[in-house]
Amino acid sequence: MKLYFRFALLFIMALTAGVAAAQTDKAARRDATREKLRGVLTANGPKVNIDFRQSEKNVYNFVGVLKTGLTNAESFEVVVGVSTDDTIGFRIYPHYRGTYINLDKAANGTALARQLLKLSNSNFLFWGADETNDIFAGYTFTLESGFPDQAIAVVLWSIKPLDQYIGQMKPLVDGPQGHQ
Repeated sequence: MKLYFRFALLFIMALTAGVAAAQTDKAARRDATREKLRGVLTANGPKVNIDFRQSEKNVYNFVGVLKTGLTNAESFEVVVGVSTDDTIGFRIYPHYRGTYINLDKAANGTALARQLLKLSNSNFLFWGADETNDIFAGYTFTLESGFPDQAIAVVLWSIKPLDQYIGQMKPLVDGPQGHQ
């Protein structure tokens, strides 16, 4: 009986060590991905007038703001993050009238939500709302096929053209009088 107990104990110890090693390997991959992402954002951000910095709240996020060349939005706040699940996610929040566009505060939130669904069907980037109902455009990369450095640059170049859609959203955000 003692022999079985020893084998079971050794098995549990080996399994625990394997899980710990896998978690350490996953953290190291996430750190390496973050550093590759930092390099791509540093190289390509200035080309699209966005200077990225590492977030103070989450060390796996980078934040930048696009303010130039926009007609409808005041700016786009761009959050790019490395997840624990081997993905890189973009969330691009338009700022309009000094704040985020929020489904609950829009003059016609239901119609705005429908418009976001239609835009998701026809745009390169998808549209959504976060847990506070602030709207964003987004894109998610899986890292299964390697690091998508050139594809990240394509997403960065796709941010400024989002401004035209903010123009289309204005009547739903402001209402018929033109103000919230």
